[in-house]
Amino acid sequence: MRMHILGALASAGLLLPACTATDLSADAPMTLTRAEVDANLYQQLETEGELDWNAVDDLTLWSAIAHGEYMVSVGYQSPKADDDDAAAAARGDILQFIARDLAETTGTAEKSTKDLLVFDEEVLPVVDVVVDSYETLVNLRAHADVRYVEPLGYHTEDELQKSSAGCSNDPDNAIPSADFETISPGATVPWNFVEANIPEAWELSTGEGVTAVVIDTGTSANQPRLGTQFAAGSPSTRSIERVGTFRSYWWQSLDGPDDDCGHGTLMAGTLAAPRAAGGAIVGVAHGANLIAIRATDDVILNGSTEKKGVADALVFAANRSDVRVISMSLGHVFSSSRIADAIRYAHDRGKLIFAAAGTSTSFTNWAGVVFPATMDETVAVTGIDTSGYVRCDTCHAGSAVDFVAIMQRAEDGDRTSLSLAMSGNVPGRVGGSSTATATMAGIATLVWARNPSLSRDQVLQILKDASDLYPNRDSKFGFGTVDAALAVSMASR
Repeated sequence: MRMHILGALASAGLLLPACTATDLSADAPMTLTRAEVDANLYQQLETEGELDWNAVDDLTLWSAIAHGEYMVSVGYQSPKADDDDAAAAARGDILQFIARDLAETTGTAEKSTKDLLVFDEEVLPVVDVVVDSYETLVNLRAHADVRYVEPLGYHTEDELQKSSAGCSNDPDNAIPSADFETISPGATVPWNFVEANIPEAWELSTGEGVTAVVIDTGTSANQPRLGTQFAAGSPSTRSIERVGTFRSYWWQSLDGPDDDCGHGTLMAGTLAAPRAAGGAIVGVAHGANLIAIRATDDVILNGSTEKKGVADALVFAANRSDVRVISMSLGHVFSSSRIADAIRYAHDRGKLIFAAAGTSTSFTNWAGVVFPATMDETVAVTGIDTSGYVRCDTCHAGSAVDFVAIMQRAEDGDRTSLSLAMSGNVPGRVGGSSTATATMAGIATLVWARNPSLSRDQVLQILKDASDLYPNRDSKFGFGTVDAALAVSMASR
């Protein structure tokens, strides 16, 4: 039986802001320990259903910032669209205010913009800076033009004990014959694709002509199905782009597109692996173009470089006119307004954004739907098993969920879906809300390819019309499972 998170924290005496840690700034009150910060944040999360950093008290916020190397994201009021001069002036005003206030509150020389900035930002109305003064933090939060001040690099105490969350991708050499079908010219179809009528949908659409984006941990340099063999099979004109927006540390250059985790390779394979000979799995939209972006190191959006990497990936995808669908199998129980700004930026440019409702870890298994799937601008997806509306073993569920996909067999939770391993043709096992999200993004790509004149909202409505619960909505599973063949046929009308 799982211990309730607040009960566990209370029993450890962590719900009171006992200021026992070393003072990390001369002008600040005694700073809360990381465990005390976690307790306060989790309490708001459980009480309110989500974490609003603007509602966090100054001491807790300051403590989170101090434990995150003093890096913060400051969102400011956005000027009118397409007014570059106004945008530059607004950005300059905020940076000048921060520089002057830091000098005044710390009694030091005023820093230059170069010394103040952590990351450059040219598009979104946000600056990433170092704020090592408690008084400046308080003054920033009171500034009329500031929308939010949030820690950029805070990790919970539990996260510090873990690494490479979601990072496993090994081939399974003992897959039961009931868990796949073989189709010409020798490609493997995962068993749960059949449950969603995806092979039947291929009679009308393979995704050809549509570009989908997977924002994740990149793709393996050793998996030719996501490289030189991506156009194998049909259509031979499809393309893949491998992009990197992640860096290991904020002062380093970009790390490139290669997947060191395995998760991104699995997601890219689920969405768009080619239909080719050799026994490797085929993706849902095996005729679509794909942009695979390495934006993170793992699936938990907690580090400063991950938040920056995901935001940059979203802006990149938003500004590509050929991109229709974005799949994000990443998240965190704590929100990030910096990423939220980027999601809204992409949404405003007509992109259909799918986000995973959450896959449990030891410190999130008590939570409902995680950010950014909680946003109105995303389509939240989770997984269920074959017994009906029972969430899969690691899947989160809640009122924000829009759709579900079958991800595991009820009689054996280890029998999940299949996707591309880091190398070779033998598939790897994968499930959870991550794979459900990539699957739904693939189905949306099939629909859009069948009728490219459709708007994003029309594609979304077709997915609802083809789901088994619509027009009703379940409190945990949204509109339910989508019949891919029915959805694609509706797009033809």
